[in-house]
Amino acid sequence: MPKSVIAAESLTKYYGKVVGVEGLDLEVQEGELFGFLGPNGAGKTTTLRLLMGLLRPTSGRAEVLGLDAWRQSVEVKEKVGYLPGEAALYSRMTGEALIRFVAKFNNHAESEGFELAARLELDREHLRRKVAGYSRGMKQKLAVVLALQKRPPLLLMDEPTNALDPLIQHILYEILNEYKETGTTVLFSSHNLPEVERMAERVGIIRDGNLVGTERIETLRSKRLRNVEIIFSGEVPEGIDALPGVTDLERAGNRIQLKLRGDINQLLKRIAQYEVADFSVTHASLEDAFLEFYGRGGEWGKA
Repeated sequence: MPKSVIAAESLTKYYGKVVGVEGLDLEVQEGELFGFLGPNGAGKTTTLRLLMGLLRPTSGRAEVLGLDAWRQSVEVKEKVGYLPGEAALYSRMTGEALIRFVAKFNNHAESEGFELAARLELDREHLRRKVAGYSRGMKQKLAVVLALQKRPPLLLMDEPTNALDPLIQHILYEILNEYKETGTTVLFSSHNLPEVERMAERVGIIRDGNLVGTERIETLRSKRLRNVEIIFSGEVPEGIDALPGVTDLERAGNRIQLKLRGDINQLLKRIAQYEVADFSVTHASLEDAFLEFYGRGGEWGKA
C-alpha cells in the first residue's frame, strides 16, 4: 500500500486578514512526481513554506515524512531537499565553495553536487566565480544543485524551472525522473501547465488559497474536448449535433466543425455511411481542460 510522505489537514495560514492558504487537505504518496499548480499568488509558496516549517500555521497541521512540519521542523529540514522560489545564496562565496559548504551538512555529497552542476552546464570555470557575478539563470541552476545534491527522500521545489532555458529545463526533467526511479518523492509548484503535463503524474490545483481539486494527469487528458473537422465529398449527414458529446457544431458547405467530449465511436459510425474527403481531430489543450473542469477563476500562466 502506498505510503504518505506529505499529509496536510485543514492547513491554514493567514497574514493578518489576507489568506495565504485556507483549509488545505493534501496527500502526496511515496515515489510520486506531484505538480502543485496555480496562478501567481494562489498560495503555492505559502504551502511549501508551511511544509518546510518555515511558517507557523494559523490552524491545521501538516506531516512531512512522518514528522510534524512545525514542531519537528529541524528534522524536516535535515531530510528534505528544498528549492525556494527565490533562493538566497551567499553572494561572496563561489559556487564551488557553496557546494562544498552544503555538502558538509549532507554526508559530504560533494561529488553528487559537482556532477549535477556539470549536467546543468555549470562547469568548473563558472563555479570558481563568486555568486554575486552570476546571472539569474546561473543562480537558479546552483540553487537546484544545492537542493538535489544530498539525494533526499523528498524534494519540495518552488517553480524549479524559473529562469532556465528550454534545454536546461529538459535536463532537469530527466534528473527528477531519475531521482523518482530511485525512490525520491517530488512536489513541485508551477504556473506552467505544459510543464506540469510533462513532469507530473498527479496534480493539485490551488486557487485563492484553496485546493480546488486533485487529479491524475491521464484523467484530465480524458476530460479534454476534441476539436473535430470533417469534409465530405458529397452529401452531408443530418443529426450529427444530436450525438452524445457533440457541441458547437458549425457547417459551411460540405465542411463540418464541432467539439466532442467522450467516446468518438458513435460519431465515426454516423459518418461512415458517407463519402469523407478529410477528417481531422485535435485535442483541446490541458489548460482548457483545467479551466473547464474547475472554472475560470483566475489567469493561468503560460510558457
